[in-house]
Amino acid sequence: EKNERAGGMLEYGIPSFKLEKSVVQAEIDIIKEMGVEIKTGVEVGKDVTIDELRKQGYKAFYVAIGCQGGRKAGIPGEDAANVMTAVEFLREVNAKESFPIEGDVVVIGGGNTAMDTARAAKRCDGVEHVYLVYRRTKRYMPADEHELVLAVEDGVEFRELLAPEKLENGQLICRVMKLGELDASGRAGIVETDETVAVPADRVIAAVGEKVPTDFYEANGLQVDDRGRVKVSPTLESSVENVYV
Repeated sequence: EKNERAGGMLEYGIPSFKLEKSVVQAEIDIIKEMGVEIKTGVEVGKDVTIDELRKQGYKAFYVAIGCQGGRKAGIPGEDAANVMTAVEFLREVNAKESFPIEGDVVVIGGGNTAMDTARAAKRCDGVEHVYLVYRRTKRYMPADEHELVLAVEDGVEFRELLAPEKLENGQLICRVMKLGELDASGRAGIVETDETVAVPADRVIAAVGEKVPTDFYEANGLQVDDRGRVKVSPTLESSVENVYV
């Protein structure tokens, strides 16, 4: 585990107001009592490779690193210092139990991670408003309904039917959208309008999805498909013998 403490994304990715660290630690303690040896501060692929571990006598490997990379929104201006991904933000908040952030925060996205991010931002000292920008309405957000309700109860301000276009002068410029016909999945399509809206944005956090760690897989010789996901057999074994994912 590359973090300094065992617990991984349970501890560093889920805010403590949803999952207390003592609960995670209790699970870790049970695993340790079963005789599992835990090594922290080690990043496989950087500090050590699977081949090196094999030379140390390990016979089989299970890779369970998840999607730890965050995606940006893909808009002009997002390389500014006040823009970060949800994965980066949650890791910082959970590691320090706080984050130096002031003014108005805009969270881009509509999934469960976006709700966690917006609720965590509301708890940061110095934050005035937390706006959640999404191109459809609440009804069509992919977040679980109870997660959305909790965000509303925490005071997150939803800015619906807005599609981010660029970030400039401390504002997120968004295209106003309107709902169109339902698609095959039963979700309403969206249609652009001629109107734009500027949302105050001292800090922008993109919660638009996570990335598969393709570089890690390739560095250790695991074959990936055209979407960067590791290829596995029906037994979940990768292209490298005795390495499972």
